[in-house]
Order: sequence, then C-alpha cells, then structure tokens
Amino acid sequence: MAGPGGWSAAAMGDLTGKTVAVTGANSGLGYEAARAFARHGAGVVLACRDTEQGTVAAERIREEAPEAPLTVVALDLGDLDSVRQFPARLDGVHDDLHVLCNNAGVMAIPRTETADGFETQFGVNHLGHFALTGLLLDRLRETDGEARVVTQSSGLHANGEIDFDDLHGERGYDEWAAYAQSKLANLLFAYELQRRLDRAGVEGVRSVACHPGYAATNLQRRGPEQSGSTLRLWAMKAANALLAQSAERGALPMLYAATAPGIEGGEYVGPGGFRNLRGAPEKQRSSARSSDEETAERLWDVSAELTGVTYGLDATAG
Repeated sequence: MAGPGGWSAAAMGDLTGKTVAVTGANSGLGYEAARAFARHGAGVVLACRDTEQGTVAAERIREEAPEAPLTVVALDLGDLDSVRQFPARLDGVHDDLHVLCNNAGVMAIPRTETADGFETQFGVNHLGHFALTGLLLDRLRETDGEARVVTQSSGLHANGEIDFDDLHGERGYDEWAAYAQSKLANLLFAYELQRRLDRAGVEGVRSVACHPGYAATNLQRRGPEQSGSTLRLWAMKAANALLAQSAERGALPMLYAATAPGIEGGEYVGPGGFRNLRGAPEKQRSSARSSDEETAERLWDVSAELTGVTYGLDATAG
C-alpha cells in the first residue's frame, strides 16, 4: 500500500470508529494530519487555539471527507486553564480517544510568556502538552484496544539542553536555543511517559515520538515576523522553496507513528531521506541526550510541579 517512495498515508487503512485528537490542527502539519485521519474515516478532534480558524479547516476537510465526524474544540496550550477545560469539552462528544497527537508548537520566536508566566516555547511546546496528556490519560486508558500518544519533536532537539537553572530564559534568551530545549523536552517526556507506563503495567497505551524533517509550514514565518526581520523572513522563504518538503509529506511521520502496526512505545519516527530532512517515514534514533533517564525524571518532576498535573502512574497500577 506504500508508493514507490515508501510508506504513504494510504497504508493507514480504514480508521472508522477511531477517535483522534490533533493539537494545532487548523494549519500546517496538524491540518494535514487531521485531513488524512478524516479521509480514512476517523473521528477527528481539531484542538485549536483559534476556533474560527479551526472551523474553516474543518470545512475544508469536509469537502474531501463529508462523512467524517469532525469536532473543533478550543485549546490554548499557553493557558493551563484552557488545557484543564479541554477534557470536559470532549465529554458527550467523544468518550473514546485512540490517538492523541501532541503536534502544536511555536518556533524560534522572541521571548514572551504564557498566561502562566512560562517562556512561551517551553510553555506551549512542552508544558502544555505535558499537562494535556496527563489530563487525558484516563480517557486513553479506558478506550478499548490500543491507544497512542504521539509527540512531535524536531531534528533540532539534538542542539538542545535542559537548563534547569533557567528554564524560562529569564537570565539569558536565545530563540533557537529555547526552541531546541523545548523539542528535547518533547522527547524526554515521550520516552519517560513510556517508561512510567511500563512500570505501572499499563499495556493499552503507547507513547511514541516523531519529527517531520524539514517541512514548509507557517511555523517558520512566525519568528521572523514577530521579530520584524525582513531578511530572516526572505531567507526562510527561500530555504522552504529550495529544501523543504510539503506539509502533507511532513505529516507522514506523525501518521506513521499514530497508525502503523509494529510501532512500540518509546520509538522515534522521522523521514528517512536526505539527512532525515525529507522522505518516507521510518524508525530512527534520537540523540543520546534525549535518552538520559536522570534528566527525564527531573524534567518530569519539574513539569508536574509547574503545571499541577500528576499522572497517577505507579508500580501497582493496572
């Protein structure tokens, strides 16, 4: 079912009866993933900060998949109050949750803070998804069959380092270093979640990580636009035109991680072409730093303290 270039979305098969939530589903990789899930029959929750844009995205998807159950639900990952309200917004609409795609994010923006006072890249990319996953874990565990948590990272995680002394860039801030830290945090979280699920004896939920390679999306524009750098904006547009694959192709690792048989918890999926920037998805290895269990445990504890969200996973859980 894969084309000559390797695995394609056609290999997902029939997803009727499955429910998938995708954060940041109104544009870019999230939109393309939501579109593919819907075309294969899944019920899709488009979790979007801007519900008007989410509604427009859902209407576009319905043109291709008129029978797919689509729901637009408000979710602002930069506001923990919004994150805490999200599970209740699903009640009565989707009781099951087979796949949670932690996809939304911001990249290389000037320093700002979330509603809760976190540096925005760390707060949105990591802490918001940490809280969301914890709040939805019971729903994932109670869903019949296998459920997956798919967390989107980046190849730039390899440049990251968790600065526990200055997580929020208050003493010194570099937008790319902050982005790399947040993407490393995504991987540390995904792997630590799987270890904790394993220790708790939870067999029905798997935590998987992925990255899109270099995909042309609106994500690259926001940093230059917010910093007012016309030169950076044009350089980014040129790089997208010359090097990037489409957002549709960039979504394939997330789709593979969410649906492919044989995916184990704790695995990492990315494009297998030139320098892992483009191409069909495959299982890959992330940086050694991303597998540092001591750092992962410390980050987990800090994240739970900052968000107030605990997972209730222990060695006696079933």
